[in-house]
Amino acid sequence: MKLRSLSFLVLCGLGAICILPGVPAFANDDPGRQPRFIVGEIIHNFYDGDTDDLLTGGLGKTGLQSAAPGFVDPLHPTAVELRRRAIYNNYRALVDMTPTGGYGVLYGPNIDLGGHDTLGNGKIAGDEYLAYADKGDGHKNVTMMVQIPASFDPNNACIVTATSSGSRGVYGAIGTAGEWGLKRGCAVAYTDKGTGNGAHDLQANTVNLIDGVRQDAVSAGTLSNFTADLTPAGLAAFNALTPNRFAFKHAHSRQNPEKDWGKDTLQAVKFAFFVLNEKFATPVRRSNTIVIASSASNGAGAAIAAAELDEEGLIDGVAVSEPQIQPKFVKKLAIQRGSNPPFTGHSKPLLDFFTLANLFQPCASLSAGVSASPGFFFLNVPRATNRCTSLEAVGLLTGATMPAQADEALAILRESGWEPESDLLHASHYGTSATPGVALTYANAYGRFSVAENLCGFSFGATNPAPTAIVASSLARIFSDGNGVPPTGGGNIINNNSVGGPWLDGLSVSPSTGLADLNVDGALCLRGLFMGVDPATDVKLSGKAKKNSEEAREGVEAVLRDGDLHGKPAIIVHGRSDALIPVNFSSRPYFGLNQLAEGHRSRLRYYEVTNAQHFDAFIGIPGYDTRFVPLHVYLIQGLNLMFDYLKNGTPLPPSQVVHTVPRGGTPGLAPQIVPFNVPPIQATPPFGNLITFSHFTVHVPD
Repeated sequence: MKLRSLSFLVLCGLGAICILPGVPAFANDDPGRQPRFIVGEIIHNFYDGDTDDLLTGGLGKTGLQSAAPGFVDPLHPTAVELRRRAIYNNYRALVDMTPTGGYGVLYGPNIDLGGHDTLGNGKIAGDEYLAYADKGDGHKNVTMMVQIPASFDPNNACIVTATSSGSRGVYGAIGTAGEWGLKRGCAVAYTDKGTGNGAHDLQANTVNLIDGVRQDAVSAGTLSNFTADLTPAGLAAFNALTPNRFAFKHAHSRQNPEKDWGKDTLQAVKFAFFVLNEKFATPVRRSNTIVIASSASNGAGAAIAAAELDEEGLIDGVAVSEPQIQPKFVKKLAIQRGSNPPFTGHSKPLLDFFTLANLFQPCASLSAGVSASPGFFFLNVPRATNRCTSLEAVGLLTGATMPAQADEALAILRESGWEPESDLLHASHYGTSATPGVALTYANAYGRFSVAENLCGFSFGATNPAPTAIVASSLARIFSDGNGVPPTGGGNIINNNSVGGPWLDGLSVSPSTGLADLNVDGALCLRGLFMGVDPATDVKLSGKAKKNSEEAREGVEAVLRDGDLHGKPAIIVHGRSDALIPVNFSSRPYFGLNQLAEGHRSRLRYYEVTNAQHFDAFIGIPGYDTRFVPLHVYLIQGLNLMFDYLKNGTPLPPSQVVHTVPRGGTPGLAPQIVPFNVPPIQATPPFGNLITFSHFTVHVPD
């Protein structure tokens, strides 16, 4: 069935779900033909921009600031309710929602692309299409979504990608690249890139469908967003030994999904071309459409990967924020900040620097130099102190006292590549379990380990603090409330090897030390997985540990990027204070690698923003509000600059450091942010602000 029929679209109703049978696959990728990778049915919704909409789920600017939308029946939420709550949670997870921090003033649904408060409550009418990309067996089921605002003009066509950040579901970038694209009148091509917050309750054997509704895994079959790769007998055996556990898609799909994030993003663009040509009589082709690959964090890394892989000319330009991109290490490349000695320890793979942080961050957070960290209250100080003790006991720290050990741990992180501006963020990153959660999820993903392997003695599940059945209402809404990386949505990290039996990881007791030290044994195991040796003894791993390490490192190799954007114009904005994806491991060396790969052909611009870090949503924390500015403001600027370049030929500003001005004031009561705090990227910056490349060195001014 064709989608073009306007009468059919009207009959779908306002906000009603229409199921459109898939049409036959074709042997080519003509934008007017359904791509071969789209399988099964396409779900279509039309939103009127009043009762419901594309950007805010009907909540509007004010509703996104209010309490989370609920459910008529919390045990059986509808797809419409789950979608609305998913948009609410994903939007709020990526931006600072406080008006004094910029929401509703510098950005937000009510702010137009010129930065003015002209859009009222910011609801946007239009069409939304949802489908799976797969080979037909349901093994991957990458979620694809296209939103077409009512303002889309096929005679001035544009498409923006909004691949999900983190391990979030398909709405994971709606508040960043999604919002900008919808306001611009562009179609927005989303994908969950094969992570998608898929949660399989192994005990009850239930899964999410594409719209978040829970269903029995057997009856869901190939329509499941994710079902763990276990036979019925294997599932029964696993549940008998380790009851009340979960498998999560990013960790346990056994796909190493990151290796395909670029391909997924390109396929989302093709899906967008297809639905646009089904909807409009005026052809929407590559030749008459501006396509910008965008997003933040993991989604930004996916956009860059897509540009590197793009052999068909689908993407015209790239504009991304804080990309989780892993550049190949080139020995002759160096990074020099100001007058500091050149730094050659760049380009660390994610599994390297996250397992290092997972080991040392809790102890480093106790250093006197970071005692003023606003995130200190997230940290369990007695257990972090025990971590220092345990690291000294195995020889990874040498200090005789806890203060000396903490200072040493912080020095290790700095010497490894974290900038001093990141120091105050270590406590909140570890204390909120961002660091342990990412380290464990990616270790599982890279090695393509089964959930049944309980890698390094870890598992996922609800806790109390022993493993227990998840609260039914939490499970019912896990699609809308979870982010795909435990602890999330009621699922936590469990230490199976804790003294006394399986226990909530952060409260567990390590067998090797007898201490509640935040599971130093598990942290050492994950670190060894990357290193290939025992971190404490430098003895090479053997047996199963050696095999696991080899498989994980093979997975890491599959996701490294080569820096060749094929001359495409690209903009990267990144916060210098980023402690999650430090600039020395990602954007700075990628900029240098691109210069080596493309030379004079390079059209990549890198804008490094001072006083900006990875989680804008953290800025509302008292003490962070006085110190940090929203990086999101600069993603908006980057997208505007790229669009003007592609549409009008306006030159892109040179690479530069953007010096922002913190709001200051009293923690929790920082004054209202104003444009002075977030000066624009300059078309002609002072020479002392330029980021340059020469003699195999990226030069970044202070």
